[in-house]
Amino acid sequence: MIKYKLICKKCKNSFDSWFASSKEYEKLIKKKLLSCHICESKNVEKTLMAPKLITKSKLENLNQKNLKFKEINKRIKEYQKFIKKNFEYVGENFAYEARSIHYDKKKNVKGIYGTASKKEITELKEEGIEAETIPWVNDKSN
Repeated sequence: MIKYKLICKKCKNSFDSWFASSKEYEKLIKKKLLSCHICESKNVEKTLMAPKLITKSKLENLNQKNLKFKEINKRIKEYQKFIKKNFEYVGENFAYEARSIHYDKKKNVKGIYGTASKKEITELKEEGIEAETIPWVNDKSN
């Protein structure tokens, strides 16, 4: 796909249009199938377009964002490592296990972690059971 800025020679209206290729644009112009959407004139042609360039400041900004992303990802993985070491994994049974601990006063040496829906977390909180959602990043470096 290619985008051209077009201009109508009759009413001076300029507009952008997408084409499958530059050859496709040429074919449509030759067949007089392109027209201005304001005055419907067939006297339409390409006008100058500035290429989209990545400036040094934009590149630095992208690099800073990438560094921030990597730092956040690293921090999340550190939290995950801490949680895995200090909490018991209960999988899909998180809501059930949290209620068991809360209502049955079941003494756990470790806290628990697992998966629960937003609805289940909301219901647990409404019942006075402490539960939080944290981001979980799958480690794909293995």
